[in-house]
Amino acid sequence: MPAIARLHPLRDVETAHLRVAYFEAGPADGEPVLLLHGFPYDIHSYVDVAPILAAAGFRVIVPYLRGHGDTRFLDGAIPRTGQQAALGQDVVELMDALRIPQAILAGYDWGGRAACIVAAIQPERVTALVSVNGYLIQDISASMQPIRPDLEAGFWYFFYFLTERGRAGLAENRRGIAEVIWRRNSPDWAFGDAELDRAAAAFENPDYVDVVIHSYRHRLFHAAGAPEYSRLEVQLAHLPAITVPTITLDGLADGNFPARDAATAGVRFTGPYEHRQVPHAGHNLPQEAPLAFADAVTRAAELAARTGSKAR
Repeated sequence: MPAIARLHPLRDVETAHLRVAYFEAGPADGEPVLLLHGFPYDIHSYVDVAPILAAAGFRVIVPYLRGHGDTRFLDGAIPRTGQQAALGQDVVELMDALRIPQAILAGYDWGGRAACIVAAIQPERVTALVSVNGYLIQDISASMQPIRPDLEAGFWYFFYFLTERGRAGLAENRRGIAEVIWRRNSPDWAFGDAELDRAAAAFENPDYVDVVIHSYRHRLFHAAGAPEYSRLEVQLAHLPAITVPTITLDGLADGNFPARDAATAGVRFTGPYEHRQVPHAGHNLPQEAPLAFADAVTRAAELAARTGSKAR
């Protein structure tokens, strides 16, 4: 049986708070694109997307988010926050460390949220945006408003993680919890043990549990954020518009985030914008439909070039 594909070797670079582990491919002078993974997933969501984009001439960078894989905090005193502002700031600091003034940002779930944050708050750093499930900046003030019961059921882990039982459960069953979420998120995706095991290795990071638990408690207004991100969180609370060229994607087989049409998906995107629906793809869209995701990145680059976004 052939070995499962992996993104390797990894590189690392220090930012203000992290030593970020990342995979890089493509020409060093290519247009930079950062591919940002979600929870509970890892960089291998892009195992097929990265080589497609590298072959097309992009400089592809796929980092492990805080609390995942080989990414580590530099100091034991740094709060293990998973709040949205921290995720966004991590992307900016990674770009600074790699001396990348501007890049295409593409992601889903946590990674898509980080990409949306940077695009909204520091548009001068973003050539173009690709975001699965549209505008992902959290409206924390509205976090206690209920949604449809069938969708609430899919978010069981949000509420589980508010409890100490949930923290203990995540610590003991990282892979098992991920599998339950994967199956609900992507009912049409026929992943196997090898794919799950490959991702689950990233959950053995010593900060994984703390970062994940804080992320969900913060987004549901049950935990305070780190003081250094308070100003950015105030900005995000206004749900700022995204002006950069953007392509949003919805998988038509996403078990937790129903696809929307272009009219509803385009809210809060005020620049050049396209929306696409991807048949048979679930929440982990880049891994389930890599050609569609890579094509969206290429199209986003074309939108940026056509509209002159690089000249901002």
